[in-house]
Amino acid sequence: MPLPRSKAPALTVPVLSGGTWSLADSKPEAFTIVVFYRGKHCPICKTYMKEIEELLDQAGAQGIEVIAVSMDGEERARDTHAEITTEKLRIGYEMDEATARAWDLYISSGRPGTAEPELFSEPGLFVIDAEGVVFFAQTQSAPFTRPDFGKLLGGLKFVVENNYPSRGDLTKAA
Repeated sequence: MPLPRSKAPALTVPVLSGGTWSLADSKPEAFTIVVFYRGKHCPICKTYMKEIEELLDQAGAQGIEVIAVSMDGEERARDTHAEITTEKLRIGYEMDEATARAWDLYISSGRPGTAEPELFSEPGLFVIDAEGVVFFAQTQSAPFTRPDFGKLLGGLKFVVENNYPSRGDLTKAA
């Protein structure tokens, strides 16, 4: 997993609003939050994305930009967008497997006879600072829980106001 206080992996994806979005070109005042979601087939992802949508104005006021990204193709991403009726949340699609692995996301194969695609990433959430360095990293091997987005924004407000450092950079042995 990309460790806190290390440079974030590259991420460039097409976005539903047109064009492409690149982490390297992201210049937030404080942070960029990258939310990796499973895809159209995941009702829990859709609920989480709706919760994020409701808090985007607060995030923006804190100098935080947010993008949700999946391995879905454009059609599936557009279907997801239509189902959850997001108006502000930037949605990236067509993340390839190599990029998902660079972010150390868990990868699953779709179950036969379901709406799951052949291959998709499991959820993850990364907070990247304005210099492109990982501040917070979280990945999951199942869809069942997500960080409370409101509490995350509250925590990041504390971080900025108190110059609180990133933690966990010594978690994995070299």
